[in-house]
Amino acid sequence: MENMEKNIAGGIFEKTKLEEGFYLLKFQNEQKQPVKVLRNINSKFIQFHFSGKGESRFFFNNGSYKIPLSEENSLLLYNPKRDLPIDMELQPNSWLISIVISIKKFHSLFSEEAGYISFLQLENRDKQYYKEVPLSPGMVIVLNQVANYNIVPTIKNLYYKAKAYELLSLYFNRSEDPDVEQCPFLSDEENVLKIRKAKDIIIANMAEPPSLQELSNQIGLSLKKLKEGFKQIYGDSVYSFLFDYKMEYARKLLDTGEYNVNEVGLKVGYSTSSHFIAAFKKKFGTTPKKYLMSLTSDSG
Repeated sequence: MENMEKNIAGGIFEKTKLEEGFYLLKFQNEQKQPVKVLRNINSKFIQFHFSGKGESRFFFNNGSYKIPLSEENSLLLYNPKRDLPIDMELQPNSWLISIVISIKKFHSLFSEEAGYISFLQLENRDKQYYKEVPLSPGMVIVLNQVANYNIVPTIKNLYYKAKAYELLSLYFNRSEDPDVEQCPFLSDEENVLKIRKAKDIIIANMAEPPSLQELSNQIGLSLKKLKEGFKQIYGDSVYSFLFDYKMEYARKLLDTGEYNVNEVGLKVGYSTSSHFIAAFKKKFGTTPKKYLMSLTSDSG
């Protein structure tokens, strides 16, 4: 299982091998209709599915039984007696991140603490296990960081690995006080929702984004809290995040082959093509024209 990213009938699927027996999967559906996903997973693996946005539906026994997974909930699946393929329908405008880890690798993480994890206890080792639990605010933050990472490609695997471990540790955290969060600001769920709203606003208005002050007024948060919260959740400043988003969006538009460089530049907010070319080169190390030429040479 090598690292790969590919389109799946209207959606995007990315698989990253973190270590032997340890994988991170990303599923995204930006379409207006559901996307069907089918991945073979054998009985030696435990599956953790984390719904970041929207809803997905997991099917079992050839579709005779289903479990819906709603936004900001997680689903743990494990059946040591039979293979458990990911048979899923990802609803429109949804994304999901999954961690698939071999039981051998998983045991090595919890060798001393395995006693309190019910499905690892000796008497349960041959039983199938299904568990759905809501995500904590801390887990929601980590999920968004994975979905919206802003890092150089060479350390992507390292970053994913760190975040996968962080997700698992938060999932199995046995704090006496579940309301205690690392950051007091982000323990306030209402503020997290406001920061998410800010992200949606700048994406919807990427060609002419509001100023930070206008944005803070629109979401009802102080400028200071907007800056701090956005950095915490998305790992970058508002405009750095938007720049990366615009460049990725521009790349996807170029991939379609339906737009020329000037048209793409205008769509992402650059009235001057030279400014767009400079921005694209800053992000990807090549000009949009050369990028387009590489697409045609690859396909030829």
